[in-house]
Parts: sequence; structure tokens; C-alpha cells
Amino acid sequence: MPNPSSPIIVAIATPPGRGGVGVVRVSGPALADFAQRLTGRSVSNTSSFPEVRKAHLCRFLAEDGTALDEGLLLYFAAPHSYTSEDVVELQGHGGPVVMQMLLTRCLELGARLAEPGEFTRRAFLNHKLDLAQAEGVIDLIDASTQAAARSALRSLSGVFSELVHHWCNRLVDLRMLVEATLDFPEEEIDFLQAANAFTRLDSLHVDLTHLLTRARQGSLLRAGLQVVLAGSPNVGKSSLLNRLTGDDRAIVTEIAGTTRDVLRESINVEGIPLHIIDTAGLRDTDDVVEQLGIARSWKEIERADVILRLADARVGVTAEDHAIDSRLPAGVPVIWVFNKMDLAASTPGEEASEEFVVYLSALTGEGVDSLRSVLLKIAGWDGHAEDTILARERHLEALKSALEHVDTARTLDSRLELMAEELRLAQEAVNSITGEFGADDLLGVIFSRFCIGK
Repeated sequence: MPNPSSPIIVAIATPPGRGGVGVVRVSGPALADFAQRLTGRSVSNTSSFPEVRKAHLCRFLAEDGTALDEGLLLYFAAPHSYTSEDVVELQGHGGPVVMQMLLTRCLELGARLAEPGEFTRRAFLNHKLDLAQAEGVIDLIDASTQAAARSALRSLSGVFSELVHHWCNRLVDLRMLVEATLDFPEEEIDFLQAANAFTRLDSLHVDLTHLLTRARQGSLLRAGLQVVLAGSPNVGKSSLLNRLTGDDRAIVTEIAGTTRDVLRESINVEGIPLHIIDTAGLRDTDDVVEQLGIARSWKEIERADVILRLADARVGVTAEDHAIDSRLPAGVPVIWVFNKMDLAASTPGEEASEEFVVYLSALTGEGVDSLRSVLLKIAGWDGHAEDTILARERHLEALKSALEHVDTARTLDSRLELMAEELRLAQEAVNSITGEFGADDLLGVIFSRFCIGK
């Protein structure tokens, strides 16, 4: 029977369903014996089994000795594995029944089912990965574009963590100078002036600002934008969805109210994921089904990152459009899209007052590239995916908090005890990204670098 407190964990590591190969992963202490029992190989007759980092062709055996499957067994000895523990990977035939049989056998041998993310959590707890790298694992798996995948791999490889350590070291140096000045005033040494501390603090502010900008770009690269098409019936929302996706995803007719439910499609523009949401035409109607679709449309509009406000270029902004605009959520960027320019004799007589206005034809594709450019402009995308950090919301909040504390510290040059506290809070905020460097470590840094109090 599985032991719920067992230090050995097991899980099927490949997606559900059929495949040529399926993988069962096991992690825990002393797994060489586990592998021998699973395969029926004993130390006495094969003393070298399992060899580290070598693929062994084996039969995986049930408790009564009958074969469950035949495949490859790989053994990674601690600490040279993903979790920094012993790891055994069983590569068998990728049928769901076979995978379940192997999983059940591992449970019989004393393993327990791994919790979600437990392999990566063990890697973090065993100092194999820090928090930013651990999050890079799931970001790499979930990446929806090549640019996002490359950025996630950089985070997993430790690029982001190295930057965080760099900023932490700079904050530690500044804290060390400030607190040394507070603790040893009798030395009559102006540590701050001699070390150019205030200039270094200003430089840190500039660099953290740049880092936050890069992180925001990465957050956009990871999550993308929710782009909602909104407008009256028959202005071409579904046609524009089809044009942007390059496929006939939505039914298009000349009958007003054809779209009655929300349609979602994802595309990417220069590596940025755009989640395009087509909605029902917004109008007053007695049709109960259409009313439900319109209600769902307004819910999507409330959640939008960007609203594409479509209008018919032949008639411009109408009284119905003004009624729709009065209900749009405040603070959400709006792009006015005048569609059907292929049928219009000129630009609309009354244009929208918003900053972003695009004229296009969803039918011919003219002007659609301009719309893509405006979307990237609103997103703040500068096109440098190779320089981005695939940041999560908690990373952004940590960097914003650190920057606020550094800003405050710059105003406290005559209140050094308060400056020291702000620098400490800034360091803690940055530190939360990787989960390293405890508060008590500062004393060790101070006394290892300075010979004060001789």
C-alpha cells in the first residue's frame, strides 16, 4: 500500500493520452534499490545496476514477477538530478493503461503520488533552483510563442536570477555603508561621502527603473493582451476576427445579430500573444438569446486590456455608438476601427476623439497591418524579445515596491536611520523574487568586508 508520508514521490511525467513513449518519474532517497526491485535485478548478479546516467533496457515487473512493460530505465544519483535527490525515470510505451500500471507498481514499492509541482518544489528546497527559475519551468511549458519560450528558458537558466542577485548586492553595499555610519559615528569617517553612496543610490534608481520596464515587457510576452471587439451589429467584428486569425473562425452574414455568443481566438504579433474576443453586436433587442449574448459581451468588455471599437466607415460614429461609449469601462485603451473602407467614398464625417484611430477593410485586409502596429504601441512593446524578462505579476509588484523604497531613500540623506530602513525594505522586495538572502545575513556581510571596531 502507498505510504502517504513516504519521502519517495512518483508521477506520470507525460501528458494524458496515447503516445509512442510515456515517462514515469520517481524522486527520493536511495532509489538504486527501488530500481532493482522494480526490474528484478539484484546487486549480487548485476552489481553495477543501475549505472548513473545510462539508459538500461529493462522489463518492469509486477509483484508476482510478470512483466508490466519493457522500456528504458535512467538513474540520476543525488545531487546531480533535477530535484537534487536520486531520480529514476521509466520510459515505457505511452499508453494510458501501461502508464497507470507502472505508476501503481511504484506505489506498491513504497512511493507516494507527487503533489502538483512537488518535483520542482523539491528542486527549490534543495537549492537546485531559486523561485524565479522554478517559475521559469512552468512558463517554458506554457509558452504560447517562440519569443516567450526563449525568454522562459533564459529565466530557467538563471539570467533573471543573476540580475536579481546583482541588484541585491548593490543594495547590500549601500545598506552596509549607511548602517556602518550609524553604528560607528566615533570613527569620524564619512563612509557615505567617501564611497559616493548618494550617486550610487541614484544610479541604482535608474537601473531598477530600466529593469522594471524589461519585466513589464516580459509580463506582456508571457500573458499577452485581452483584445475585445465591440460595436453595433453588422460593423464587421466577426470579419475582422477572421482576418486577424487568417481563418474563417466566425460566421459572417449581412444579417444583424448573427454573432450571439463570445468567440475566442489567440494569435501572436511579433511574438506577443493577442487573445482576440469577438462579441455580439451591442444593441437593444427583444430576442432573449441575443440578450444573453450581449450580456456576456459586456462582461468581456469589462475584463479587456484593449477595446477595438468598430464602426462602419460609411456612416461614422452614430448615436448608438455614443450610447455604447457611455458604458465602456474607464481606463481601458480604446482603438477606434472604422471598417469597410473598401465601400466608403471617404473617411467618416464624424471621427472618434480617441488617440488611436485606424481605417481598414476587414474584407480586403487593407489597413490591418496598421491595426497590428497600434496594438503593439498600446502594449508598449519595443520588439526586443531577446532583452525581456518573462516576469510574473509578483515579480512586477516586487520591483515596483523596491523602486518606491529606493525613491524614498533618495529623499532621506539627512535621516540616515530612515534611509537604512528604506534600503532594507527595498532589498527584501527584490529578494522575494528568488527567495534568498535572509535579514540576518547583513551583519555577516558587514563584518566580513570591513575591519571596524578594532
